[in-house]
Amino acid sequence: MIAPSILSADFARLKDEADAVPGADWLHVDVMDGHFVPNLTLGLPVVEALERATDIPLDCHLMINDPDRWAPGYAEAGSRNVTVHAEAAHDPRRVARDIRAAGALAGLSVKPRTPLEDWVEVLRDYDTLLVMSVEPGFGGQKFMPEVLDKVRTARRLVDTGHLHVLVEIDGGISRETIEQAAEAGVDCFVAGSAVYGADDPERAVEALREQAVRASAHLGQG
Repeated sequence: MIAPSILSADFARLKDEADAVPGADWLHVDVMDGHFVPNLTLGLPVVEALERATDIPLDCHLMINDPDRWAPGYAEAGSRNVTVHAEAAHDPRRVARDIRAAGALAGLSVKPRTPLEDWVEVLRDYDTLLVMSVEPGFGGQKFMPEVLDKVRTARRLVDTGHLHVLVEIDGGISRETIEQAAEAGVDCFVAGSAVYGADDPERAVEALREQAVRASAHLGQG
């Protein structure tokens, strides 16, 4: 799965930017509050408008304080997947239940330096795991390959039936990095500048998908 990140899109033309990637599986929406992360992006009213403007399922990544309070609203707005940060949630099991009750898949994200092992039991209440491969807060950062050990651990837990989550990665995904992420076991790839910085965003999505599929097939053969 490829999820273009509108953090790298033109915020003044969000409908057009969504229309530019018709083959995307999800449209990744980074919600930042200027507190949990230093940057400030957009909030629920823009997500509601974007939901009305595109048929692509929205993948909302909440980089905010107090997601327990705010996350269900993004699910109620029609988002397909709503992800909260393990480091920010007060009661991560409850917020997962609230997101699901509001109609969305529930995702849990971990920062690059957050150990996955601390959250394995909590992840049993979630549908997706978002592994950050950059420090959250800004686009255009360099991919951190050391986080792939967490991806490999998650992949083993899923493949052995200990977890039932979709493994997603966000940060620095490009033509240069997507294959190593796919080989580690990622299911869904968030890509910002690699898509919206391309001359043809639609073709960029398909090129990334082709690379990921080839790398995943190689993993399966291994």
